[in-house]
Amino acid sequence: MFAKPFRVKSNTAIKGSDRRKLKADISAAFPSLSADELSELIPNKEELTVVKIYAHKGDAVTLYVLHKNPQFFELEKHVYPTVYALWRYPALLPTFKTWLPVLQKMIGGADLMLPGVVVPSSGVPDVKRGDCCAVALVNNRAPVAVGTAAVSRAEMHSSGMKGKGVCVLHTYMDNLWAFGDKSGPPSLPEVDSEGQGVNEEDYEEEEEEEEVEETEENCVEDEQNSGETATDQLCSGAGELSLAEQEEENGERGNEEIQEDQEDQKSPQEIMDALLVQCFLHALKSKVKKSDLPLLTSTFLRIHMFSCCPSGKQLDIKKSSYKKLSKFLQSMQQQHNLIRVKELTKGVESIVEVDWKNPELRFFSVPEEVDGEVAEAPHGGEGETLYRPPEITTLHSVTARLEPLFLDENKRKGTILQPAEVRRIVTEYVKKNELVNENNKNYVTINPTLCDCLLEKSEYQEVEFLKWDDLFSRTLGRMQECYQLVIPGQRPIIKKGHIEPIDISVASRGSNKKVTIIKNLEVYQLDPAAVATALQRRVQASSVLQPIPGTKDKVMVQIQGNQIHQVGCLLLDHYQIPRKFIQGLDKAVKGGKKK
Repeated sequence: MFAKPFRVKSNTAIKGSDRRKLKADISAAFPSLSADELSELIPNKEELTVVKIYAHKGDAVTLYVLHKNPQFFELEKHVYPTVYALWRYPALLPTFKTWLPVLQKMIGGADLMLPGVVVPSSGVPDVKRGDCCAVALVNNRAPVAVGTAAVSRAEMHSSGMKGKGVCVLHTYMDNLWAFGDKSGPPSLPEVDSEGQGVNEEDYEEEEEEEEVEETEENCVEDEQNSGETATDQLCSGAGELSLAEQEEENGERGNEEIQEDQEDQKSPQEIMDALLVQCFLHALKSKVKKSDLPLLTSTFLRIHMFSCCPSGKQLDIKKSSYKKLSKFLQSMQQQHNLIRVKELTKGVESIVEVDWKNPELRFFSVPEEVDGEVAEAPHGGEGETLYRPPEITTLHSVTARLEPLFLDENKRKGTILQPAEVRRIVTEYVKKNELVNENNKNYVTINPTLCDCLLEKSEYQEVEFLKWDDLFSRTLGRMQECYQLVIPGQRPIIKKGHIEPIDISVASRGSNKKVTIIKNLEVYQLDPAAVATALQRRVQASSVLQPIPGTKDKVMVQIQGNQIHQVGCLLLDHYQIPRKFIQGLDKAVKGGKKK
């Protein structure tokens, strides 16, 4: 069920009544738990989080997380323990034994078949169809999988130990395990290891048995030499990792030499393609974590890929052979098998899966220059990538009506100017044409050019003089307003019109429930998912991301309750967005009257 990434719907602290109900459900489902053991798994005073998720097939699952580790998950009103809980209480469920190669199949999403079960002298556990049970490896009682019995014990014997034995729901090394601290299973020796027998009918090939025995012997030797206590699968994985590191070093050297020889022979389009791939791999390797998935493709480009662009170079998809981000990510998915992109909501694509074991990603070496900058960067303080607010400057564009006023400076229609530069040009024009009033230098005489550019038709015969401030304000008022967005590490962005403020509003959602809605975060290069996570931690309320109707690649953050005050504090203090670019702070809940 958790072999593929899942999508988090909400993450909230558990209520007191829900905690009591959960303890009652667990006590009824697992009567072998004593009151003290139940209190250790579900403590009364420690923070317990309820995380609602959607599995890759659409199943709604509820997780109960303690100390960042999921302890139980609820599916179709049935509660199941995770491997983290079973490592603390391995005798909680009836347990089947199997070999390490079988575990590798289960991690990939397969169920436990009866031919892969190791049958001890006491026989298989006494289970009925549908009973919750666990799976452990030989020589270690720590469970590595949780599921339900496909058939009863009697049916297992009557079938000659053929067919499906356990319908696996959750395993060690799957995405539910990765949602926790990713710790390995403890080494728990067998209580009574005498008299065990193997299901010989199903393991007739001696070569497979010898391979498993050799693997276990090698693991024992490694544990004795290093002094570490790890499970069989972790020992074998350590050997594979050392070989992979040697291959990675060789691959890095080879890639660097090839890139140096071919760089001069590439066309500009090929160079941009190579830069795209470099920033893409760099972002996946050093910026994106499994907990970030699913990740909006627009956010991945804007926040992660742009920040990985080497200094002195500019990332521009339009100058590549792909032309569009969607085509580039499609190539990375179909030709390189690095990611999987899915449209979770209509019109909005997200990266839902990353193949971290892909050789192309593993052997990629992060450029030293960018790597150093990343290493020195401090953390943002809210758990997301450090955010540096953009510099926003108001600009003005010359219009056709004002073009005669700027001709002396060779400024044509569409030229974008700073306000100070507009004042300078107007001042020089007035002085050059000797328009300063001789009697009062605070006034400027209106000539035909100024009359056509600045006055209304009703003022042509009435207004002969203008004050300097009025002259400047009329000039700026009749120009096209623009704004410049300077993002650290990127080329300045200039757009016409007035910059949209971050809009904060409160809406009702039936039965007098209120939600706070935040829009236009993308304009200021803020990641909506990161803002939602930061707010969720501050106010302990659930939040969701929803596409904004009528827009492309824009989403709004929706969080329960009237949280305008907390949103304002986050934007003003943490993200340092100027107050004038935030709209709706006046709608915050005001303190009640004192009695």
